[in-house]
Amino acid sequence: MSPDQPNLHRRLSPGSRQSGFSIVTAIFLLVVMSALGAYMLTFSTVQQTTSTQDLQGIRAYQSARAGMEFGLYEVTRRGVCAATTPVTLAGNLAAFSVTVACASYPYTEAGNAVTVYQITSTAFQTGATPGSPNYVERQIVATVGL
Repeated sequence: MSPDQPNLHRRLSPGSRQSGFSIVTAIFLLVVMSALGAYMLTFSTVQQTTSTQDLQGIRAYQSARAGMEFGLYEVTRRGVCAATTPVTLAGNLAAFSVTVACASYPYTEAGNAVTVYQITSTAFQTGATPGSPNYVERQIVATVGL
């Protein structure tokens, strides 16, 4: 063997054999970092979905509230109590269908005849089916006596 060629059969001292340990550590760190990255991606996706559902829930509530105000106006100002009335909204609330239902009941209070109206406003996301992940519905009920 010439002095220019490395000695391939050289023996290492017992304390200097650590080359296998560093590859195991590197693989362990790679697996841990990959799992952490996957967790962060899942957490971010869930947070984004929850935020979108929360915003849609607020819009559905505002749509139901607009329907309720329409129903109260119809009863208090016009004296109309229709069994079911669809309400059309515009702007950011146009993606919701609103149905206003009204029922009237005669009532006597202290000898005075009063009519009690129960108004139910239901708003739901147009095009979404109940039970699907993107379905949002809100309902508001009010009772007024005149």
